[in-house]
Amino acid sequence: MSGPGTPDPASSPPRTREAVVAGPDFAALGLLEGLEGEARAARLALLEALHDDGAGVEELRAAIEEGRLALLPAERALGATGTLTPRQVAEMTGVDLAALEAVRRAAGLPLPSPDEPALGDLDLMGATALYHFVEAGLPVDSLVEASRVFGEAAAHAAAAAGTLANAVVPQPGDTELAYAQRLGAVTRELTPYAAGLLGVLYRLHNRENLRNEIVAAEEIAEGRRRDVHDVAIGFCDLVGFTRLGEGVPAADLGAVATRLAALAVEAVQPPVRLVKTIGDGVMLASPDPAELLEAVFALMAGAEAEGEAFPAVHAGVAFGPALRRWGDYYGSAVNRAARLAERARPSSVLADEGVRGIVGDDERFAWSDAGAKRLKGVPEPVPVLRVRPRGQTPSA
Repeated sequence: MSGPGTPDPASSPPRTREAVVAGPDFAALGLLEGLEGEARAARLALLEALHDDGAGVEELRAAIEEGRLALLPAERALGATGTLTPRQVAEMTGVDLAALEAVRRAAGLPLPSPDEPALGDLDLMGATALYHFVEAGLPVDSLVEASRVFGEAAAHAAAAAGTLANAVVPQPGDTELAYAQRLGAVTRELTPYAAGLLGVLYRLHNRENLRNEIVAAEEIAEGRRRDVHDVAIGFCDLVGFTRLGEGVPAADLGAVATRLAALAVEAVQPPVRLVKTIGDGVMLASPDPAELLEAVFALMAGAEAEGEAFPAVHAGVAFGPALRRWGDYYGSAVNRAARLAERARPSSVLADEGVRGIVGDDERFAWSDAGAKRLKGVPEPVPVLRVRPRGQTPSA
């Protein structure tokens, strides 16, 4: 498999005997210990190719000890090496070194000491982007916080790519060399498309956010957008997920949580949005409580359709002012919704009076009094109602 860019060192054929003699004696260095036959020959060919590509003996030794030798070709395809120091990158791009360090740290990326030559082209591109953001007038403090959110999103995307690679790259009977060749080629060929897809998704989500925003004339006149808005918040959690984890293999447990997230994606329609997944639960938000309830019931119906082996879902919904910041929501309505979900019976939804007051007599829903409940973190008992799709039999 071949692709654009620097040749994959793992795809290079073994060097000639003369070249091997001129290079390190990997056997004498102890880098072939415990291997025989085809496995030993494949390890030697991989070491030679990586060394020809610039990997030092100590780097190779560390990779073997850490069990990641076969990953080095893919790592190097992503620009694993560089000769620039953080100080040089800051000077070349015109950014403050302290700001660069803060942004990198917030994004979850390590940064070498200021004069250590370990950065490359990707690091230079990131610093250049930071320069343009600062030049556009964005405050560094806000950029640091935004970097935390961007970093988390990128880390999840990279982890998802790793999961895909783990599912399709390894083949029965692989040697280190064969696996390294295939992973290096896939990484080199598909990474540009994955990065392009992330850029497209960012633009599309940005567009959807703008379509669902409301900006008042007084906000424009004041020169500041309000971050606090009335919003309906919903938490949908799997019932008994923690206990389930005690007797179910981790892979199967992960599949259940992944399926819940997929059901949530299928259930939401604008103006409802999926805010985040939280292990065994999902958080939804909408300016329209009725539409949020519709999404919650669609999610619960999807979970029931998965069959008896899939855990039931219970949910809590609350309405009130909440602070929207960095793609998440904060405030008492968020807390009430989460606590109501904890108190709800399997396959049932609890809501506060704020939801009932806005939804009114909408014929899609039936309501019943659930009494006043004490919720964790809420000082006074909260009047609570059960809500279900009209025509559905009340849960026991």
